[in-house]
Amino acid sequence: MKAVIQRVKYSNVKIDGEVVGSCNQGFMILLGVAEGDTKEDADKLLKKVPYLRIFEDENGKMNLSCLDIGGEMLVISQFTLTADCSHGRRPSFIGAAKPDVAIPLYEYFVSGLKAAGISRVETGEFGADMKVELVNDGPVTIILDSKEL
Repeated sequence: MKAVIQRVKYSNVKIDGEVVGSCNQGFMILLGVAEGDTKEDADKLLKKVPYLRIFEDENGKMNLSCLDIGGEMLVISQFTLTADCSHGRRPSFIGAAKPDVAIPLYEYFVSGLKAAGISRVETGEFGADMKVELVNDGPVTIILDSKEL
């Protein structure tokens, strides 16, 4: 399972021009579920994401977590994070988990963020054509792979 975490001032996701999810200061997370991923992979990410200290303290040092600042999160499903670009120029997405596996793991991850104490967690719509807008703060972007944690 892969997560691309962007520290944002604001983010939203639209479907057919209508905002379906948003967050203010916090994280916009792109989450990719790969074939073979399990709740254990989601748990590894959940042990890191809410506690990542990438917000600045009073001394300008990245020392505060999303929980520390009362931050919000927007989580977007992103199967293209599983792309295999090792052959040719056209990515293969065969490594992406099928929806019957990916959706429950995506929902499990989202509920885990809420259980960790994130005040507001919103989402896009799994499998939809979404338009994501954000103001990256820093910019700060962190990539986590559950297989490397």
